[in-house]
Amino acid sequence: MGDLSKQIAAEAMGTFCLVFAGTSAIVVDAATGGAVVSHVGVALTFGLVVFAMIAAVGDVSGAHLNPAVTIGFWIAGRLPRRRVVAYVAAQVCGGLAASCVVRLLFPQDASLGGTAPSGTPLQSWIMEMLLTAILMFVILSVSTGSREKGITAGLAIGGVVALEALCAGPVSGASMNPARSLAPALLTGRFEHLWIYLSAPIVGAALAVLACRCAQAEGCCPCAPESSS
Repeated sequence: MGDLSKQIAAEAMGTFCLVFAGTSAIVVDAATGGAVVSHVGVALTFGLVVFAMIAAVGDVSGAHLNPAVTIGFWIAGRLPRRRVVAYVAAQVCGGLAASCVVRLLFPQDASLGGTAPSGTPLQSWIMEMLLTAILMFVILSVSTGSREKGITAGLAIGGVVALEALCAGPVSGASMNPARSLAPALLTGRFEHLWIYLSAPIVGAALAVLACRCAQAEGCCPCAPESSS
């Protein structure tokens, strides 16, 4: 298996684990009325599974697990275009497979842990954009130079995911990830607010690249998007 094939497999498996663990926690929390998992538990689940997947597949693919992150790395000039398409396809397939398993395990659940705004669509769009911008800024910062290796990057990124899910989950669902929101929507047919969770994270990731270029060393976001390998 070539390097790209391994990277695609790593992204698919990593995103599967992320979507399966996170949305299962939401479904179980709803089924038990918050008595077992709770909102804090859901937030920690997302943060911990991101940390675990960075440790598991970070050395293979970078453990993006998120189309917005992949597109952000491309905008930053740190990922070639041909890998963007492959990564995003793998992430969507991994997320969809996870939602299929959640459907099999919890056929009575109507949402499969999907995301939906609790307030206005604009409020949730802005929230998702800002959450993803913060997350992407941290990812770009801790994946540069000597900070790229070791446990520090995983702790920082997983910690941000957990904290943002904790504070913003009740507002927008704190998706920050188009694949995480698309997968349950495809199986439940709930597309009304999907545009929020597909567009806002990508805009947020692009803004994070701009912020990183302003605030970090030159190696953070070195150049324009790459068009080839």
